[in-house]
Amino acid sequence: MSRPTLIPVADAARAPAPPTPGGTGEEAVDTLARTLWGEARGEPVRGIEAVAAVIVNRVRAAERRGGFWWGGSVVAVCRKPYQFSCWNADDPNRPQLLAVTAADPVFATCLRVARRAVAGLLPDPTGGATHYHALGLHPDWAAGHTPSAEIGRHLFYTTTE
Repeated sequence: MSRPTLIPVADAARAPAPPTPGGTGEEAVDTLARTLWGEARGEPVRGIEAVAAVIVNRVRAAERRGGFWWGGSVVAVCRKPYQFSCWNADDPNRPQLLAVTAADPVFATCLRVARRAVAGLLPDPTGGATHYHALGLHPDWAAGHTPSAEIGRHLFYTTTE
């Protein structure tokens, strides 16, 4: 199956947003950084930023919809069961996720991205995406949806599901 040609997101969409609702504090930064490390540690910085944007977009969607099912904070969105596999109890990488420290250069990068995202200083390169998946995968939820961006080895989608 061929992938659609994607048009770059307008520069206006990349402008920094206001601080993330329900996203203040070191717990939010730490949880987001661990999620980024678990989900995108093999990606370039722009790919890590894109995954952070998805999480922030989910928090914002919850805020607009009055507690949409993802949760209304960075921590709630990241740790919602079965949304980010790195947090699943049976994920073989979860012990590494919980043990990683800033001495790991990729986790140090994830911490920097997470701080910017939580502070509302991270532009959104995804066009408002709330979903993503790795290239080569074809999850059922993506059927019928057109990606809003391809960044690194992920496709990003702006959906209301």
